Amino acid sequence: MSSETTRVAVTQAEPEWLDLAAGVVKTCNLIAEAAHNGAKLIAFPECWIPGYPGWIWSRFLDVELHVAYIKNSITLDSPEMKQIQACAKSHSIAVSLGFSENDNNSVYIAQVMISGDGEIESHRRKMKPTHMERTIFGDASGECFSSVVDLPFGRVGALSCWEHIQPLLKYFMISQREDIHISAWPSLTPHTGKTDLWSMSAEGKSSLSQTYAVESQSFVLHCTAVITEKGVGAMNTSGGVFMSSPGGGSSAIFGPDGRRLTEPTDSSTEGIIYADLDMTQILPTKIFADATGHYSRPDLMSLNVCKKVKKMVKADTVTGVTTVE
Repeated sequence: MSSETTRVAVTQAEPEWLDLAAGVVKTCNLIAEAAHNGAKLIAFPECWIPGYPGWIWSRFLDVELHVAYIKNSITLDSPEMKQIQACAKSHSIAVSLGFSENDNNSVYIAQVMISGDGEIESHRRKMKPTHMERTIFGDASGECFSSVVDLPFGRVGALSCWEHIQPLLKYFMISQREDIHISAWPSLTPHTGKTDLWSMSAEGKSSLSQTYAVESQSFVLHCTAVITEKGVGAMNTSGGVFMSSPGGGSSAIFGPDGRRLTEPTDSSTEGIIYADLDMTQILPTKIFADATGHYSRPDLMSLNVCKKVKKMVKADTVTGVTTVE
């Protein structure tokens, strides 16, 4: 853990819906702006490129939008990803990028951590797409555990959206001793005070990020996206359950004791939220509880994790036999 103060940046911006090229340009512009303002790390929301597919919560199938979504999702080893990596390198800033990953035209909710040297230090996929997300996104295999990396200012990890209600996954993350955690979300709808679930609201989801800070004793970068009438039109979500009206932004930064370090911003306002993190503030929180350290009971409870990435086709390098499962 570094003892120096590190400036971090959390985006609250609107994606360039279903437009890969424009999305890369906007990503690089935000990276450059954050670096110019002294940030050493910038976080982007879930499926920032090409935008979260909000229509899935409004109707079961939209072939036209689904095809456009696949076409505008990023392939990991692509010119577009290399462009973002080059931008990170040129500005000497680490980037946590949430995106829809195109792998042979199957898509996955993915995140990469790019170092200030422009290298992809980790690539992970969301362990289990949530509810209607399963209509278009695939499950991860062992790559869901590839997250926490060492950067010059501390150990940084990331999860997407409702992975923050997965106790076992969270425990595995905490065991890797994060100093900074990126909590990536799409646009979030405020609770109406009626029969809609508070747990699915902007307030409920913000509380999950805040709770993660308390549980892990790490700084948490709660990152959300904005949607305007342009996005509502692009996703055709008017009148739907989520992302049906302008707003959605509720980005914030939480300290390792759970306190909010940044002021709330207007939900429709695009921008970047900054905070200067003093990593030594993690230490007082460790005195009271360290869930994977002095406050653990490995003699009573333990967690088994399979980090192997499992494939449908396996080749035996000794016999030369290929098995299709």
